[in-house]
Amino acid sequence: MALYVKAADILEKAERKQGALKTLVYDSRFENIKQLFALVCEAQKFSSILQQLIDSTKLLKQTRLRPHLAKVLVYDLLMGQGLKCGGAWKVMMMKHRSRLQAALARMKIKQNVSRNEDLLPANVQRAAGDRLPRYVRVNTLKTTVEDVVDYFKRDGLSYQGQAARLDDFTLKEAEFARDQHLPEVLVFSPKTDFHDHFLYKAGHIILQDKASCLPAYLLNPPPGRHIIDACAAPGNKTSHLAAIMKNKGKLFAFDLDAKRLATMSTLLLRAGVTCQQLANQDFLKVDPDSAQYKDVEYVLLDPSCSGSGMVCLRDNTSADQEKDQARLASLASFQLRCLNHGLRFPRLKRLVYSTCSIHRQENEDVITACLQQNPGFRLVPLLAQWPERGLEPLTQCLRAGTTTTRTHGFFVALLEKHIEAENMKQDRDVEMSVPEATAAHGPPASEMPDASETEDNPTPAPQLQGSDSTPGMKKRRKRNKKKKKKAATTVE
Repeated sequence: MALYVKAADILEKAERKQGALKTLVYDSRFENIKQLFALVCEAQKFSSILQQLIDSTKLLKQTRLRPHLAKVLVYDLLMGQGLKCGGAWKVMMMKHRSRLQAALARMKIKQNVSRNEDLLPANVQRAAGDRLPRYVRVNTLKTTVEDVVDYFKRDGLSYQGQAARLDDFTLKEAEFARDQHLPEVLVFSPKTDFHDHFLYKAGHIILQDKASCLPAYLLNPPPGRHIIDACAAPGNKTSHLAAIMKNKGKLFAFDLDAKRLATMSTLLLRAGVTCQQLANQDFLKVDPDSAQYKDVEYVLLDPSCSGSGMVCLRDNTSADQEKDQARLASLASFQLRCLNHGLRFPRLKRLVYSTCSIHRQENEDVITACLQQNPGFRLVPLLAQWPERGLEPLTQCLRAGTTTTRTHGFFVALLEKHIEAENMKQDRDVEMSVPEATAAHGPPASEMPDASETEDNPTPAPQLQGSDSTPGMKKRRKRNKKKKKKAATTVE
């Protein structure tokens, strides 16, 4: 029953705009995060239908259930994979199942539809129609892609080889394929569930959307280097970085939320990550000039965003457009601050920036502002064969979406330090040091000529050593001054 109580609580908070759905789920520290997230997403999507069923059967009055608890229970009873609880709760819901099923059937007849999804509003139906494949990233810290493929084949699944085009992602229930862009990602049919699978529980596979695998893959830090994952929880990208690094080097991972960091620590342990250094700290307060981070060369930045690219959150916008725009502006400002801060690490070579947002304000606009403020960095063109590019003029970046890439909505940009700009900086440093060096090696102040002396006498040309400032030369100068004075007296 804990699953439904927690799901109801999160659903209520999300509907009251008390936080992003994904954040609320991970903050819950529930044992099975994936299961909870799936239930809340689906209950939210069918929320209006579930409310009609509850109202028409007067379920709340007869059961005294809280509205949001009733929604998640009715969803699993009628539309999900069946109730995952026992005892009095299950007995109570089973008592009302016939009436709820009859009410659902009447709704379908009235609207002349046969599927539950066809009852949804048009805008939600479009999202529901985007049945995304199930993506699995092979954890190369513990196994190989070939071994995982063989394991699934022995499990009775049919391997279709490496996909060549998007249509190859239309897979039947017992089929799977290898992704055409990311070599360590396998693709399965949408309803494939791995939460109870041995490979998942043993950390050999990571359940991660393909688009979410892009940031670490594109950053591609070599083994042995120092890397920062700036806003790390829940940790899938962190474990991906560790796999690319082969657990060699240092991986600093920051997150402000202690609960999410604890969940992340468990995930990394299961994935076999050993090169991490976790810190419950605000990335914006990390000192780039600290000796601890003097060797950091790569940064992965996936800051908090609107989550508008997540399929289950597409209709999660309020009627108050002004409020939504203010929230986007606030997020974009925070994202730009994080980006500027990430570029301050002195030995930084590359930084990858990503969001699960579809809004230009959080993506291309943030990158444009960052490049204007940091002329020493430039964009790296990414994956020429990728089907969706960043909005003009930032076509070096990547976008992802349900129709173009069969993933959640996503944005990725890779920034690298501009070599020419770095050389120019070094040249300026050298130029600034020349006058200082000259002054440092010049004569001491006590040996500099007096101001009045330099006004009356031009600076003498350089002469051989010992040819000036000798006693004889000084006597001749005195005699010449006396002669001039005597001549002037004669004229008068």
